[in-house]
Amino acid sequence: MNLDLSQLTHWRREFHRFPETGWSEFWTTARIADYLESLGCFEILMGEQIINPDFVRGRKQAVVDRGLVKAKAYGMNEKWLDKMSGYTGCVAVFDSGKPGKTVALRFDIDCVNVKETNDPNHIPNREGFASVNDGFMHACGHDAHITIGLGTALWISQNREKLTGKVKIVFQPAEEGVRGAAAIAASGVIDDADYFASSHISFCANSGTVVSNPRNFLSTSKIDIRYHGKPAHAGAAPHLGHNALLAAAHAVTQLHGIARHGEGMTRINVGVLKAGEGRNVIPTEAELQLEVRGENKKINEYMVEQVMQIAKGIAIGFNVDYETEIVGEAVDMNNDAELVQLVEEIALQQPQIHSINADYAFNASEDATVLGRRVQDHGGKAIYFILGADRTAGHHEAEFDFDENQLITGVNIYSGLLQRLLGDSPIF
Repeated sequence: MNLDLSQLTHWRREFHRFPETGWSEFWTTARIADYLESLGCFEILMGEQIINPDFVRGRKQAVVDRGLVKAKAYGMNEKWLDKMSGYTGCVAVFDSGKPGKTVALRFDIDCVNVKETNDPNHIPNREGFASVNDGFMHACGHDAHITIGLGTALWISQNREKLTGKVKIVFQPAEEGVRGAAAIAASGVIDDADYFASSHISFCANSGTVVSNPRNFLSTSKIDIRYHGKPAHAGAAPHLGHNALLAAAHAVTQLHGIARHGEGMTRINVGVLKAGEGRNVIPTEAELQLEVRGENKKINEYMVEQVMQIAKGIAIGFNVDYETEIVGEAVDMNNDAELVQLVEEIALQQPQIHSINADYAFNASEDATVLGRRVQDHGGKAIYFILGADRTAGHHEAEFDFDENQLITGVNIYSGLLQRLLGDSPIF
């Protein structure tokens, strides 16, 4: 198996056909593991070897069960199921057997809940690799991320004798909604990493550009609040009911009125409100789905604390029961200068790269920061960068596609990092 664009394109298109949403990526995980096993130099970790169940965020059993049924129908290699123990994702560990540093690389593997366009001019339709999973699509480029991860693994297998130390390639589930990284971080699987790197394809950058040092990663928490009231006849005996809908509605206005923090940027948005059972029944159930963000972890924690206080106060005021659940999280992170410089040097050596953007304001959240900060907190260094690629539409849109030529550029950057950090020869 040679490392070339045709191989990378084949992988990307295969994964594009079978998109799976977060925590249900059973076919994807198994297929990744099949390819890794064929390379013959990786230990493949799965399940609770890489997932701490106490930190799993936003995992719905019904979604998991439906995903598993579909994955079996797609023909997944079921030999991996026992090792998964119900959790998707895997970590490929390469150990050179020589003293050296440990490098962790992270690639996310889930799709988004988008129905792919049926436009015949859309390249996946024209070339026959459009999604077969109706209502789900790799509309964010994670199929590219999987491919770059596998391409890097292939490069490692071809250059294993020239490497020192260890490489841990994290194929992470459930990035969408920032749900998956916390459980992997809390497992401790990358606590020994000296260096950590991750990236996103396209996003804010076109082909030929690498954003080497995006800044302003926002800490965020995704929170669900559920109110449980008491039903009653809305005409004959409304006084006997406890109205969960009214509690939730009041919570929305109170939440959006949280005082902003004086030390930095804050955000809050209630994106979903579901409530009620019938027009003549006092509503007994209501759910809010919201997110808060902060310029740093401290400010985000302030926002979370305010949300929890309001949720509790509303429940007391309306005499309803309530529960809260953290269903996703990410933290702020600053890239380490040593890795920024390395990425810039390596990127500019690639024939397709003609410019570096070293100062882009990200102003959003990405749960790779949870893993990067975990490595930094244990004394290591981390970077998150953006690999430019032309796109046919914005991310999470039905018409999204990207310039596949950048797949090999991505592999070259990651393999170049490994070369510089783990190579055992100054000419390697």
